[in-house]
Amino acid sequence: MQGTALIYSSHERCNYIHNDLIVQRALRGRDNKRILFLPMSETPQGGSEMERQEFSWGRFRYFFSFYQRFGLEAVPFFWTSSLRKEDVDLFWHHLWSSEVVLLGGGYPSQGLWRYKELGARFSGEAGKFGRILHERRQRGLLTVGFSAGADQLCEHLFRKTWDSPGDSDGFGLVRRTMVTLHHDASRNGDLHFAARRFPDQMLFGLPNDSGLNTDWGVLPSGNIWQVYDFVVDTSWDDPSDQFHIRTRQGALVDHFDAEGRHWGFRGGDKLVRIESPDGRYRDAWMSSGGRLINYWSRQPSAFHRVEDVLASH
Repeated sequence: MQGTALIYSSHERCNYIHNDLIVQRALRGRDNKRILFLPMSETPQGGSEMERQEFSWGRFRYFFSFYQRFGLEAVPFFWTSSLRKEDVDLFWHHLWSSEVVLLGGGYPSQGLWRYKELGARFSGEAGKFGRILHERRQRGLLTVGFSAGADQLCEHLFRKTWDSPGDSDGFGLVRRTMVTLHHDASRNGDLHFAARRFPDQMLFGLPNDSGLNTDWGVLPSGNIWQVYDFVVDTSWDDPSDQFHIRTRQGALVDHFDAEGRHWGFRGGDKLVRIESPDGRYRDAWMSSGGRLINYWSRQPSAFHRVEDVLASH
């Protein structure tokens, strides 16, 4: 599936996620081969607004540099309190046009505030950043969220589970979804609690190195469709990093539903859900052993492919 939002956790630049799903997507670009990297979620350190942002960019820059000879253009944009209007005008242009935009790690609430502050300060529109992300989705462009960025692309930051003070509303590019990042089984209690508290959301725990490749839209019937393609990456094989890479230890993408049932998704598994515009009808199906089963009953489905589900609704 060619998703429009990829959210993921990783310890390092694992090859399947970063090459196959991110870099190669940019290199297939229709109008450009640009990745716009945004480290704005990093906090000031030692009085410097740039130090952590530049460090974050450096952890991606070395990987992207291997692809310059193929035409890849990887461009960072840093937040500072002294940005000028001409700087931000260029930022809006790159945000709207880049084949891939990657929201980096750090502190989700910090980055969320900065993204919204840029719109409010320079355009009088606090929601401008989110609006452009959704316009990108409608045009089929890919927006990626790593770590804090993954949290921000969901409907809500996971901190909303505990009513943490401050803005916890994400950009909703991954519709009605919340995630824990750098997840391990010790956090399944948090995941279960959130699933019970937010029954209209899909809750997932993303261990290093895993993710969700997603898209959604509206069918001719008016029903809303949403597809998740699960990513489990075991390609990073540096022995010194084995402790941090849960997928190489057998970890799957954890999921709890509102009834407390647990499910572990493997790489290549899919989940599709259909919802009527008024929300009265909701159903979902997921792959298991090469076949689709109903999400709620866990019984085999008459549908054989995700495309069959979409065509019938």
